[in-house]
Amino acid sequence: MKKILLLSDTHSYIDDDILKYVQQADEVWHAGDIGNLIVTDTIKKLKPLRAVYGNIDDTKARMEFPEDNRFMCEGVDVLITHIGGYPGKYSPCIRETIYQNPPKLFICGHSHILKVMPDKKLNLLHMNPGAIGKHGFQNVRTMLRFTIDGPKIDNLEVIEFKK
Repeated sequence: MKKILLLSDTHSYIDDDILKYVQQADEVWHAGDIGNLIVTDTIKKLKPLRAVYGNIDDTKARMEFPEDNRFMCEGVDVLITHIGGYPGKYSPCIRETIYQNPPKLFICGHSHILKVMPDKKLNLLHMNPGAIGKHGFQNVRTMLRFTIDGPKIDNLEVIEFKK
């Protein structure tokens, strides 16, 4: 079993509140718009990190992280990208990949809107952790944590902070 902390849209922001949850996780996944790489460097010192770059990320972030990251975690096929849309309205840049070879867990960021929903047609679970950074329109900063145990995604929690 792995405990996952999922965050996105840090926009160069990291603090002790976020790091407290990083320390409780087995792995941290970042769905893009990292901002300053101090964010990911800080996380990597504490836990294994899987990340993608987002539309605000510079050349350094794009050299270190891919646009799309597909991997297996326990028994779950995971696909992370920054701009991905959601079931019924996937982004054109990822739509073909999802329809031709759907993952079990599809993760994206970008919208700053927390959303977890199944795609019953493709038999996948979509997650967007919202935004944990202080930049953007959101009034509440959010991230997700959950467990993956074999093929089972479980124990989903929303973590909220005031902006």
